[in-house]
Amino acid sequence: MKNENEERKFYYCACFTTDNIFLDEYKIHVRFVSEQQFRLDYGPVLHSLGCVTEQQFEDVLVKIYKEVDRRKCLGVTSAKRAVAIRDIYQPLHSHVYHLKESFLAQRFKHIVEYCQGTNASPDGLLELLDEVPGQRIYQFPVFEKQFCEELLQEMEHFEQSAAPKGRPNTMNHYGILLNELGFDLGFITPLRERYLHPITSLLYPDWGGHCLDSQKAFVVKYDMHEDLDLSYHYDNAEITLNVSLGRDFTEGNLYFGNMRQVPLSESECVEVEHRVTEGVLHRGQHMHGALPISSGQRWNLIIWMRASQVRNKLCPMCQRRPSLIEGDGYADGFTHQNDSLLSGFCLLS
Repeated sequence: MKNENEERKFYYCACFTTDNIFLDEYKIHVRFVSEQQFRLDYGPVLHSLGCVTEQQFEDVLVKIYKEVDRRKCLGVTSAKRAVAIRDIYQPLHSHVYHLKESFLAQRFKHIVEYCQGTNASPDGLLELLDEVPGQRIYQFPVFEKQFCEELLQEMEHFEQSAAPKGRPNTMNHYGILLNELGFDLGFITPLRERYLHPITSLLYPDWGGHCLDSQKAFVVKYDMHEDLDLSYHYDNAEITLNVSLGRDFTEGNLYFGNMRQVPLSESECVEVEHRVTEGVLHRGQHMHGALPISSGQRWNLIIWMRASQVRNKLCPMCQRRPSLIEGDGYADGFTHQNDSLLSGFCLLS
């Protein structure tokens, strides 16, 4: 039986090639339409952050043009990488590509079972979760530790292979796109549809939690000699699940501010300890980051879950009605409006 999403076409918003370009040296996101626009909008800001010479500014432009070109060609290059990976990569643990109940923590399965019951309620669900008071951030075990270790071994085996590798985004320099590796169909999509959907339906009905229909999943790595932390940002998602896979590390807590509409100067940040095997569930538009690890190595599984009926009305990245451009696979989760209506009615309060 075919998944209903196999019959649907997903799209990007045109802002994908212009907005939210991260400049790592200066820790800011920028919008680039033209060089003239960019100089006017960001020249003074960059100067205040240390970009003071024309050569430094030109170096920034080179990086921006490279990133814009990467995004414009992403669909084609990603598809080519996926084909190449299938042709040359031999998995170490082939069983981890297909979701099994034995991979899942007993407490997680109990939570899902409760959510599927006829008497399930948000208040009853909250009794089963760890909650950050007043933040709508929830924490609970997701996987068994043995599965986390086997998944990490698979990721390391892939990293050491000759197969081509695409990175998740401009903020994470060390990570793996799981759709290119073949995880979407047999693992990530069933995880979202069968197990996460009952939970998000109760916790986030006002954010499309009961009509999620696509995702982007990737693994990121933090290491003392690579990426140490993650700058303050919001996600291209309605709801995000962030699971700590391991290994041994110290520090590196997540921190959350307020929703993206609230300036950082007016936000009070709270820290959330990231415990191995456990997931942190939050709204994608909730500003957050990761503090530096002080030793060891940490791997995280990130799932950006998307609801086309929400984002079709307002792109979460540019805050405008999306202008659709062709995409492959789940793309960025947008659909034509009539397509999204086929999957059921999603009421936003």
